[in-house]
Amino acid sequence: MYKNFFKRILDFLLALFGFIILFPLLIPISILLRLTGEGEIFYLQKRVGYKNRYFKIWKFATMLKNSPNIGTGSLTIRNDPRLIPMGRFLRKTKINEVPQILNILKGEMSFVGPRPQPEGDFLKFPVDVQERICNIRPGLTGIASIVFRDEEKLISQAVGDKHEFYKMYIAPYKGKLEDWYQQHLSFSTDFLLILLTIWTVMAPNNDLIFRLIKDLPEKPEQLLLN
Repeated sequence: MYKNFFKRILDFLLALFGFIILFPLLIPISILLRLTGEGEIFYLQKRVGYKNRYFKIWKFATMLKNSPNIGTGSLTIRNDPRLIPMGRFLRKTKINEVPQILNILKGEMSFVGPRPQPEGDFLKFPVDVQERICNIRPGLTGIASIVFRDEEKLISQAVGDKHEFYKMYIAPYKGKLEDWYQQHLSFSTDFLLILLTIWTVMAPNNDLIFRLIKDLPEKPEQLLLN
């Protein structure tokens, strides 16, 4: 009942309330983005969504427009040279994700769920994960987003082909985390993950999620930060 009915109602009401409350914040950010970097305010990118349908995700612009064709492409590393002047701040605080409230209002996303991937990164998931991960709406935050809060550092430290590292180690573990989420999907799980997201933004270097949720899949050795 929650997954198929109440979750969508709560998403819509919270997104509507959030848009009204946060709208005054969007105006100065939009002005600053227009006056800095390349003058772009929003970044729209094609992502794989619910039931494998494509949609355009909304974000504040944080990188050069040609970023997908420069450097590591769809993967972002620590101190990425493609970031525009405001980009690092917006990404660190997660403010760049706020425009996705529009995606939630439209029913393309939820507040909590698997992060929607560009097609190239989606295809890095194991085939069985690709078949299951789109059974629910993608989220503004989610279990994998919290666990991989420092994904940029992991990718930066990877030796060799960073896309291969993502495909071999990060994508399969994200798949296990999303399987866990779908098995435990409930209002209480979503509420806990939202609280953990807020805490993670304020205190990035914490392992609270593993202390509060004891049955999460164990991290493979290759993903343990030095």
